[in-house]
Amino acid sequence: MRIGLLGTGPWADLAHAPALGGHDGVDFAGVWGRRPEAAEELAARHGTRAYDDVDALFADVDAVAVALPPAVQGELAVRAARAGCHLLLDKPLAATVAQGRAVVEAARGAGVASVVFFTTRFQPATQAWITGQAGTGGWFTARAQWLGAVFTGDSPFARSPWRREKGSLWDVGPHALSVLLPVLGDVRRVAAAVPGPGDTVHLVLDHAGGASSTLTLSLTAPPEAAGAAVELRGRAGVTLMPESPEGPVPALRRAVDALVAAARDGRPHPCDAAFGLRVTEILAEAETLLGAGAG
Repeated sequence: MRIGLLGTGPWADLAHAPALGGHDGVDFAGVWGRRPEAAEELAARHGTRAYDDVDALFADVDAVAVALPPAVQGELAVRAARAGCHLLLDKPLAATVAQGRAVVEAARGAGVASVVFFTTRFQPATQAWITGQAGTGGWFTARAQWLGAVFTGDSPFARSPWRREKGSLWDVGPHALSVLLPVLGDVRRVAAAVPGPGDTVHLVLDHAGGASSTLTLSLTAPPEAAGAAVELRGRAGVTLMPESPEGPVPALRRAVDALVAAARDGRPHPCDAAFGLRVTEILAEAETLLGAGAG
């Protein structure tokens, strides 16, 4: 599979380009970015080609990996799908439900595969735990905390305009949902959404499986308090999601493998664009509740 990269920011530089450049099963065929000089620099570091024209990149590859803000990703993913490119997308899928739905419809219409990179779902220890707890069932409640220090520590993502606009709900909320949904079932409703300090958000979710969950999400936690944790309680007792020592690059390479397999076999991956859309719908519902509370 020939795969191109859309994006030249910190996430493209730290995760996508190393993952694609070091993957023996794909051909890292090129880079396009909104800043041509940055695309040239990134491409040169990884021995590939920089493209000035994104449509020319689409024409030369079988798939694209996207490391761009969600609103830009949504727009370009539709164009890439219509050009026949398989899609390795980032979370959140898009900035709005309508935009996310357009990505799903474009991918289905073109018959291309899609995978959305929810990091936890591509780490062996955490994915095995998710699968095991989904099979166990009988869960009564869950508690998820995804606390980042993006805006309080020394993070390369602190200057990200979309993170400043959308906050923790849209940045780390997808990670928490990607763990809870396969275990507890779909969200029937967002029962509550309450702001906390900084950009912190507290959510209460009602799940189709009968359980409820609480989420605490933040990008403004003190660095000493940062981290992610998920706890389940039910008939089987209490279980905690294991920590993963891996960085994002190995997990992203597994996401590339998943895209290759989905493109080859024609079977949708559990983390495809349709799943990404469902996550987007839940985030939008929570955002509406937060806005109503602020009013």
